[in-house]
Amino acid sequence: MSGGATRTGAPIAAWIAVASAEHVRRGRAGGFMQVCHGKAAPLRRIRPGDRVVYYSPTDRFGAADGLKSFTAIGTVLPGEPYQFDMGDGFIPFRRDVSWWPSEEAPIQLLLDRLELTAGVRNWGYPFRFGLLPVSQGDFDRIAEAMRAAVREELAA
Repeated sequence: MSGGATRTGAPIAAWIAVASAEHVRRGRAGGFMQVCHGKAAPLRRIRPGDRVVYYSPTDRFGAADGLKSFTAIGTVLPGEPYQFDMGDGFIPFRRDVSWWPSEEAPIQLLLDRLELTAGVRNWGYPFRFGLLPVSQGDFDRIAEAMRAAVREELAA
């Protein structure tokens, strides 16, 4: 992985975004990400070149199916957050992402290995915020568990 490499002098950050797997699949198919019910402010914290991995507590939004897996991983592309009209008055903010080929990985297998969760009884609490920074080490461990094929390119 990048190991904290820089892009034009700024450190590459790593993030965990949270959404149902069905919503993540839509984003992967369309080359974008949304967080926090389409709010712009969280997406403005992310910069081009940053890495993002999605954690999906469920397969379907609102279901209690207990998926609890990492479901997508990629690199944020250049550009600012933008709005997209999804119909019925819902116009969320998005960011473009180059998604990497990967497999889903259950978080249960990583709980003891991630700095974010090791030894933490209520490990799921930080995920409630919808977007959280994660160490490069944790990001790399998640990417390895997902068998991710890193894509380094950034479109101009």
